[in-house]
Amino acid sequence: MSSKSDKKKPLVPSLRFPEFREAGAWEVKRLGDIASIIQDKVGRKECILLSVTSGIGLVSQVEKFGREIASNQRKNYFAIRSNDFAYNKSATKNYPQGFIGLYKGDKLAGVPNSIFICFRPNLDEVVPSYLDYLFSANLHGKQLNRFITVGARAHGSLNVDNKDLLSIPIPIPMNDEENGQVEQQKIAHCLSSLDEVMGLQAKKVQALKQHKKGLMQQLFPAEGETTPRLRFPEFREAGAWEVKRLGEVCDSFSGGTPTTTKKQYYGGSIPFIRSAEIADEITELFLTDEGVKASSAKIVSKGDVLVALYGANSGDVALSKISGAINQAILCLRLSVSNEFIYHYLTHKKGLIIATYIQGGQGNLSGEIVCSISIGFPDNEEQQKIAHCLSSLDEVIGLESHKLDALKNLKKGLMQQLFPQDVA
Repeated sequence: MSSKSDKKKPLVPSLRFPEFREAGAWEVKRLGDIASIIQDKVGRKECILLSVTSGIGLVSQVEKFGREIASNQRKNYFAIRSNDFAYNKSATKNYPQGFIGLYKGDKLAGVPNSIFICFRPNLDEVVPSYLDYLFSANLHGKQLNRFITVGARAHGSLNVDNKDLLSIPIPIPMNDEENGQVEQQKIAHCLSSLDEVMGLQAKKVQALKQHKKGLMQQLFPAEGETTPRLRFPEFREAGAWEVKRLGEVCDSFSGGTPTTTKKQYYGGSIPFIRSAEIADEITELFLTDEGVKASSAKIVSKGDVLVALYGANSGDVALSKISGAINQAILCLRLSVSNEFIYHYLTHKKGLIIATYIQGGQGNLSGEIVCSISIGFPDNEEQQKIAHCLSSLDEVIGLESHKLDALKNLKKGLMQQLFPQDVA
C-alpha cells in the first residue's frame, strides 16, 4: 500500500505569472501527441535552402556558406513552412544530442533529409515559440541522451530516429478554455522580450569593438609607414616612429608542462595558464611549487603580455590578469615601459600576423617568429597616451560585455523557473 509521500507531486514551475497561479498543474505530453513528422520533399518547388547554426537556429545556406550547397540533392530535401521545426542529428559542444530549430520565415524552405528530422506542431495544442524556448534550453537533449550510443556521438549523425524524437516528454500548461495556450504565449513573450534586450546589448558591444578596431587603424601606422594617421595634438610634430623588432625591446620566454602522471605536481595554489586561458582570471588547473620546480613552467606576473602560440587561438594576445605559470604554448613578453602599448599593437596586427605565419589556418607561431615582428615605437609618453586611450575603451567594452553576460545568466535562471524541471 502506497503512502501519501509516494504520490507524485503536481507538475508546476517554481515561478508563475499571477493570473495562472491557481490554474492547476501542468500536463506532460509526448512530442508525438502534439506534433507530426514531416515527410514532404521539396521536389521542383521554389524554396529557401536552410542549414542550422547551433544555438542560433535555422539560417539560409547562402547566409551561412555564401552559396547554396544542395546540388543534386535539393529535390530530396524536406519541405518545411513557418512554425515547423527541424532537428539536426549532429552533435555540437553546447548541444551534444543535436539542435532543434524553429523555422520563422514566410517562404517554403528545405533542409537536408540526411541529417534532419522535421516535425509540425499542432497549433491547437502548443504555441511554437513556447516549444522553441523549451528546445533552446536543451529539454530534448536530456531526454534523447538515453538513445545515443558512444559510437554514434563520435561518428557523424546521431542514432536518433523518428520514434525516439516523438517520445520526448513536453511539459505544457493545462489547456482548459485556452488558458494553457495563453500561459504558453505569456512565457514565450517574456523570454522574447528579454532576447530583444540581449540583442540590443550584443549590438552595443559589437559596435564598441568595431569602434576600437577603427581607432587602432588610425592610432597605429599602416603597414610600411612610420607615422599614424591620427595623433594626439601634443605629438603631431614629434616625427616618425622608430621601427624595432620586438626581440630588441622585450624580454621574452615560454613555459612548459609538468609531467601529468605525477599527481604531486598538480592541485596546488599556482594557476597554470594554458593558451585558451590567457585572458582569463581563473584557470582550470593549478600547480604545486614542486610541479613548477620540476618542469620548465615559468611564472608570469599580472600585466605581462601573453601570446598564444599553438592551437585554435594561435595569435591571440592578452594582458595577464593573474600571476601564474605558463606552458610551452604561450610566449610572455615583458617591456620595462608599457606592456599595454605592445598588447594593443599586437592585437591590431593579429590579422597580418596570422596571414603571414599561419597561412590557411595551418601551422603555429614560435617565440622566434613573434620576437622578429617589427613594430613602430614613438617616445614613451606617446606610447602611454595611446595605451591609456585604448585601455579605457577596453574597460567600457568589458563593462558592456559583463552586462550582456548578466542578461544571459538572467535568462538562463528565468527559464529554469518558468519551466518545470522534473519532467519525465
